[in-house]
Amino acid sequence: MSHTSGVRQAQKRQTRQALLDAGLRLLEQQNLSSLGLRELTREVGVSPAAFYRHFPDLAALGVALVEEALGSLHGVVRAVMAQTSDSGDLIDRAVAIIAEYVERHRPHIRFVARERYGGVREVRAAIAAQLHRFADEVASGLAAQPLSAGWTPEELRVLAELYVDHMVSTAAAFLDVPADDPEARDHLVHAARMRLRIISLGRAHWLDETV
Repeated sequence: MSHTSGVRQAQKRQTRQALLDAGLRLLEQQNLSSLGLRELTREVGVSPAAFYRHFPDLAALGVALVEEALGSLHGVVRAVMAQTSDSGDLIDRAVAIIAEYVERHRPHIRFVARERYGGVREVRAAIAAQLHRFADEVASGLAAQPLSAGWTPEELRVLAELYVDHMVSTAAAFLDVPADDPEARDHLVHAARMRLRIISLGRAHWLDETV
């Protein structure tokens, strides 16, 4: 690759990231379906035509934001599931990871929480696909644990979905906790752990009798 070509590619990546960053800022206060192309490109300082060199439409930008928000978490989920089989330790680590991630990526999580049931079909589908992958990863990790002996794949999948749905709702709840209110944060962490432990208690006794 020539120097000129390399510079051009770097500039293209910078412009694409600038569009994503601007989109995320503007979506702090509105839904993707209400975001205007000219509003976005004016924020970045590029022409509407320049936008189409990076994304075919605003829905594609939204899908890219979903990947940016959730894509890096898959490796974390797999690592956590592989490192421990103790349900209490797993719950504590999972809640801590979610709390830390929301603190560092609050705009991304707010975007996902708002658009999960929003008006842009492609973005809803992208979020659902990411959550489906999380459930696959959790189910795979659960299957490797001794406590799962005797469970069917369908049962493990349902359990994984319960865990994932709860963690998504917990992440959304962290958005409403003020950064300067550690007491409210601690209360939410405690409640999240308790709800997950109740799910885990049901898991421990699932095979005690036919349900």
